Amino acid sequence: MTNHTNALGQPIGAPLPGWTPASPPPRQPMDGHWCRLEPLNTERHARDLFDAFAADELGRSWTYSPSEPITDFAAFQGWCTQKEAMEGWVHHAILNRETGKALGVASYLRIDPAVGSIEVGAIHYSPALQRTPIATEAMYLLMRRVFDELGYRRYEWKCDSLNEPSRQAAKRLGFTYEGRFRQATTYKNRNRDTDWFSILDHEWPALKDAFEAWLNPANFDDDGQQQRSLRS
Repeated sequence: MTNHTNALGQPIGAPLPGWTPASPPPRQPMDGHWCRLEPLNTERHARDLFDAFAADELGRSWTYSPSEPITDFAAFQGWCTQKEAMEGWVHHAILNRETGKALGVASYLRIDPAVGSIEVGAIHYSPALQRTPIATEAMYLLMRRVFDELGYRRYEWKCDSLNEPSRQAAKRLGFTYEGRFRQATTYKNRNRDTDWFSILDHEWPALKDAFEAWLNPANFDDDGQQQRSLRS
């Protein structure tokens, strides 16, 4: 790595020739082969999401969420409406393109176009979405918008350090582990140590190629089983 110094000989960060601030994410759909992402809309998506989440009878997917499992539809509509109205967040419903049904949500947050940093979070996948090509493609579409369309330099993923499925998902998707922020916050009257992961803009082209190769329908047999893993 090249060392950079100022006129006083002090080490400084690398220059960014041609850098311009990124753009805020638009509230517009994203389409892939397997899925479609739409800005979360209570009227359009609440019933599908409520039914999809209800299949998680033990509420495992709510363990690391700030919310407890919601078993009343009217309350769930309120949950969706609250998310729609949150300032500084862009929530998306993840739809199965074949059925048109919403099966999960994922969001942009901590959006800082001036320095080119943005986070993906509030990811909530129903059982029907977990470990499917749709789940992976949704993450790919969110990354593609961030890097290819909007010009961000840094894409973040954060999770409870005890949320091992989330930690493994971040690694599988190409995020680099950066460290643990101890006693970073509290929720549900308990402590949370937060693990940080990121993808940088110069890492994206290779990851993009890997995602597109894995998501190619030719990578799946007639039973929907992958021929090659995303890690490979």
